Parts: sequence; structure tokens; C-alpha cells
Amino acid sequence: MHSESEETLSTAKAARLLEVGPSTVKRWADEGMLPCIRTAGGHRRFRRGDIERFLGERGGVDEGLIDVWLDVLLGDEDQHRVGALLLAARAEHGAWWRVADAMGPVIEELGQRWAGGRITVLQEHMASERLARGLACNSCAQDLAVVPESPCCLLLAADGDEHTLGLSLAEICLREAGWSCRWAGRRTPADDVEAVVSRGQIQMVALSASAASTDARKLGRQYRELVEAARPRSVMIVLGGSGAWPEDPSYGHRLRSFRELSRLLSRLSS
Repeated sequence: MHSESEETLSTAKAARLLEVGPSTVKRWADEGMLPCIRTAGGHRRFRRGDIERFLGERGGVDEGLIDVWLDVLLGDEDQHRVGALLLAARAEHGAWWRVADAMGPVIEELGQRWAGGRITVLQEHMASERLARGLACNSCAQDLAVVPESPCCLLLAADGDEHTLGLSLAEICLREAGWSCRWAGRRTPADDVEAVVSRGQIQMVALSASAASTDARKLGRQYRELVEAARPRSVMIVLGGSGAWPEDPSYGHRLRSFRELSRLLSRLSS
């Protein structure tokens, strides 16, 4: 039961709490997904308790959704079908960072199935490529236009890490926030990365390490070498993924979800 004195929020304030656009909040309300009340003038108002419950319900891992996505990725769907499904997920969740966080358990389960011998190396590679191509198709990342003077992020995999799906998800979140991206990807020599940083054409380096990157000393060394190049030029470093990065880096940010990335980008733009 709701208290009559419970705080109510405008659509704009609700959108800020939910970290989506006002139009998404209105659509969720009109579809009955998010409870709202109407003022005498017809404006939507949202109870804070309803918003908190909505966030909690959408934050859990949906095992059924994991199975659905794995069936798609391990099946014969092409990247255009995968792209269409990703767009449907974007429409449902209201922001690409929410889609990215929802895909995290899917990617984790894919890796666990490979590690446990339930799928072959080829199946794991094909599923990963199918998702990456779906994210890169015209209807997803490429349609997120950014202006020429937008800030730029260099996307880089940790030394020896072959997994770049996290970077693909980071790219679509960055582009939605108005950032352009450059791909360094995997196996990029440190000297080449430092040269890009030194030219002053990027504002951030996003380093991704999957759960397979367990060598904390190796990751720490890569991080420290990058800091030497990035700090004098005020280039931000973001450490993402499940790898053994420094827990509390002296420079930059250690992020564990795309929600945290979204919040960081919001702070930088304010």
C-alpha cells in the first residue's frame, strides 16, 4: 500500500534516477511496466518506491533470457538477426548500458560452457563473432552518430587477452553517450598505444580484461606503463572486465559494470 505522503517525481526526475531518457520513462508508464499517477493537468508522476522496485526487478539475472540468447548465438542466426534482437533489447531496457549489463551473464555463461567442455572452441569463437558483428551492424553502433569534435576513447584488450566482446559492448555505450571510439583491439604493442596517447587525439583509454586474465602482476605492469603515458596528458584510463586489475588504481577508474561506465560518462559531460 502506498502512503499518501510518499514522494512523487516528475518524468524528468524519474528518468535521471533510472538513467534513461524521459521518452523511455513515458513509454514504460504507458505500457504499464512502470506505475505512475496522473495530476489534474494530465502530467505523469512517479512514486520513488515504485522506481526503486522497478530498478530492483530489472537488476536481477534472468536465467531464461540467458538460455534464449545462447540458443541464438550458438545457432545459425546471422548478424542482422542478432542486431535486430539487440535493438529490441535496447527498446525494452531504454539504454545501451542496460543491454550491455544484461548481456554480461550471457557472455560469462558462454565462457563457462567452453571451459567446461560443453561447447567447442569453434562454437565459442563463432558465438562471440556473431554477437560482435550484431553490435557492429548498421542498425546498432553505426547509427549512433557522433559529432566531429566529440571526445574519443581508445578501446584496448589487456596483454594476452583474446576476448573483445566487452570492448564491443563498451563501444556502443560510449557512442550513445556521444563519444567516438578507436579500436586498438588485441595484441597491440605498448609502444603503438603510447604513440596514440602522446599525439593528444584521445581523451580516454578503455582497457578490458576477461576472466581469463588472472595474472595480476602482468596486468598491473601494463596499467602502470600506460599511466606513465596517459597521466601527463590528462588522458583518462578505465579498467573493465573480470580480469585481475588493480582493485584501487592510483590513476583512472576500475569499473565492474556498464552502469558504472554510464555514470562516469555522465559526470564527465556535466
